[in-house]
Amino acid sequence: MGTIVNSAAVLVGGLLGLLLRQGLSKRIEEIAMKLLGLSVFLVGLEGTLSAMMTVDGEGRLAASGSLLLIVSLLVGGVLGTGLDIDGVLQRGGRLVEQRLGREGFARGFVNTSLIVCVGAMAVIGALNDGLTGDSSVLFVKAAMDFVIAVVLASTLGFGVPFAFLPVLVYQGAITLAAGWLAPVVTGTLLDGICMVGYAIVVLIGTNFLGWTDIPTANLLPALAGPVLYEVVLRLIPG
Repeated sequence: MGTIVNSAAVLVGGLLGLLLRQGLSKRIEEIAMKLLGLSVFLVGLEGTLSAMMTVDGEGRLAASGSLLLIVSLLVGGVLGTGLDIDGVLQRGGRLVEQRLGREGFARGFVNTSLIVCVGAMAVIGALNDGLTGDSSVLFVKAAMDFVIAVVLASTLGFGVPFAFLPVLVYQGAITLAAGWLAPVVTGTLLDGICMVGYAIVVLIGTNFLGWTDIPTANLLPALAGPVLYEVVLRLIPG
């Protein structure tokens, strides 16, 4: 139920945001986009730092994972650019736009999908749902994603409500495979995935603000970096 409710929240929130968008002037829409970019940037930064920072025995903050983050983004970005993931999604989005007569589908769909699918709540909530039937974490996430979808749809437009599909597939797959994934997705691995994922969210925010123009979908292979690192660690004796 958790994933179904979460998907429905994104869909309904996106549709509500589209209704609100009809009453926004161009000037207000531009300001809203900048404020949205700042909010996404800060949320991504908070998530990245939370995954990297720990408190040692003496109560001091210590950071870790910076090298893993750099290597994951670099290698993943090069691989994603070579595969032209962003281009594939953009071309698919343009086909949808042509069929439906709507512009901006790809931008809204891709960015919203990344924002609502990244984070520990998606993984932990789906695991809890699959293992124990406890959907409480996903219900909380659904409330948050509803607000996010309303705001994003009011600025990014038609593609936002369709982000319910990746949520349904991604979290649903984790829920169905919870028994196998639970022993594998340790705290360290989860922190690594969240660290890289939230770093991508930071770049989404800087793109919205106009500071950068990075095709963030090309960075999706970077999420495999922490997984490969964990595999290598487990293969090394001792």
